[in-house]
Amino acid sequence: MDIFDSILLGIVQGLTEFLPVSSSGHLEIGKAILGDKSIPEESLLFTVVLHFATALSTIVIFRKDILEIIKGFLSFKWNDDTKFVTKIAISMLPAAFVGLFFEEQLEQLFGGNILLVGCMLLVTAVLLFFADKAKNTNKNVSFKDALIIGVSQAIAMLPGISRSGATISTSVLLGNDKTKAARFSFLMVVPLIFGKIAKDILGGDLNFDSQNITALSAGFIAAFVAGLFACTWMISLVKKSKLSYFAIYCAIVGIIAISFAISN
Repeated sequence: MDIFDSILLGIVQGLTEFLPVSSSGHLEIGKAILGDKSIPEESLLFTVVLHFATALSTIVIFRKDILEIIKGFLSFKWNDDTKFVTKIAISMLPAAFVGLFFEEQLEQLFGGNILLVGCMLLVTAVLLFFADKAKNTNKNVSFKDALIIGVSQAIAMLPGISRSGATISTSVLLGNDKTKAARFSFLMVVPLIFGKIAKDILGGDLNFDSQNITALSAGFIAAFVAGLFACTWMISLVKKSKLSYFAIYCAIVGIIAISFAISN
């Protein structure tokens, strides 16, 4: 993989990890349109590196929140921070279950199935449209909400379903405050990414010797910088109820993808 491809994929991953347009869906569409020779298939290590970069960008944006949460959690009292950590843990359960027991089935969906991607982008568009119309509140994410949002995160493993779009929309439709919904959505994925990295490393699935360090570094930096921008922008957009723009975008791309799949 050359540096240009690494930077391109890094930017795509960094932006679409936070913007509600589905990073997996866009990568699948890009591969189908341009061909594997134009955009080489991502190796497992490269995928992990990009997700690690976006996880770090989340930590940088929410560093003050994370430090306060850790500090409160380490006081070993049943306070708001301990409750928040517990909610994050609950939200991880559905995705962790799917990842552990249905990993092979999921991988089979990432073989250029553009029709599936297009249909799922339409589902994302519908979710974003209704979430944008929801009234803002002061409500915090409850334990029950955390589990339901976690289920939406697990469903978002399908290519074309935006993880951030699905989790934020679900949270808002449950009546939660929009800013708090975005904060919970971005923080809930960090433990999953680090857990996935640890699983791959301990399982010996990563081959560090065969990779181009320069290309990896370029992709990492691109994903990290794009992630910083996208995360900050997305928080602002959610506050201003601008999700409908992304709903329109997902609907247009979804229709194009379905048309492309049918014509081919």
